[in-house]
Amino acid sequence: MATGVQAVREMLRERGAVLLAHNYQRPEVQDAADFVGDSLELSLKAAEVDARVIVFAGVDFMAEQAALLNPGRVVLHPEPSARCPMASMLTPDVVRWYRGRYPKAPFVVYVNSLAEVKALADYVVTSANAAKLVAQLDSDVVLFGPDRHLAEYVAEVTGKEVIPVPESGHCPVHVVITREELEAARREHPRARVLAHPECVREVRRAADFVGSTSQMVRSAIELGGGEFIVATEVGLIHRLRRVGVEAYPASGYAVCVEMKKVTLRSIAESLASGRGVVRVDERVAARAREAISRSLEALGVVPPWSRS
Repeated sequence: MATGVQAVREMLRERGAVLLAHNYQRPEVQDAADFVGDSLELSLKAAEVDARVIVFAGVDFMAEQAALLNPGRVVLHPEPSARCPMASMLTPDVVRWYRGRYPKAPFVVYVNSLAEVKALADYVVTSANAAKLVAQLDSDVVLFGPDRHLAEYVAEVTGKEVIPVPESGHCPVHVVITREELEAARREHPRARVLAHPECVREVRRAADFVGSTSQMVRSAIELGGGEFIVATEVGLIHRLRRVGVEAYPASGYAVCVEMKKVTLRSIAESLASGRGVVRVDERVAARAREAISRSLEALGVVPPWSRS
């Protein structure tokens, strides 16, 4: 079976399929994709395209979310063993415990979570819009999970008490990026500006010129125009930036998500050929999760694609 970029593109065309690839995917997977972006951005894009089959090159919660937002379509996750460690840190039981302890506090869940957790949430946010949504809430205390560093960032921006759920939730990739590595990268590239993801630790965020989601980093680099950038996030974003003409360097060579890298052109081709990796979400769970996502988008002034006439 041919598994080059063009061969995969041809298989997608023949099967009426669309390939969505997260910014952290392998370079060749990004090159083969119809759309490259962050998780919610891609799921919303999937709701707008005319395709019988959606192939999601990412980790488990991303493919699961594409399925719950696109009922009636076939969603394939080419590598079912690719799982997000941070998403697995927040379980429904943990959510229920915190909600019982803080019954009046709204529960805001990061999109990097499983469907069963989203179904228990009041709001679902991305790293791009978390602070904006929390700032709008009529509550000075907010529960936020599963990333404690993003919760901390939201608290800094909004001035609210943002309680991390669970207390130790984190992205293993982003916490390996240290201030010392960032300073070493700056010495090597003294003219470069620093773009950092809010999942990074506080010391890295405070040393950055810009803090935002992966897609916001791309837009910021383009808008700033030219120059060099040091990127404090998973190394896969370097390829995305270079594809749009931005010279970028990783803040840490250790910031590699091995789960994301499990997806290959071969696994995509095999999934397309066999139909392996169909993603199924219990419709009761999916319906509640869609309600939380719709509530969040509407609060931000965005009409969900599935609600448009």
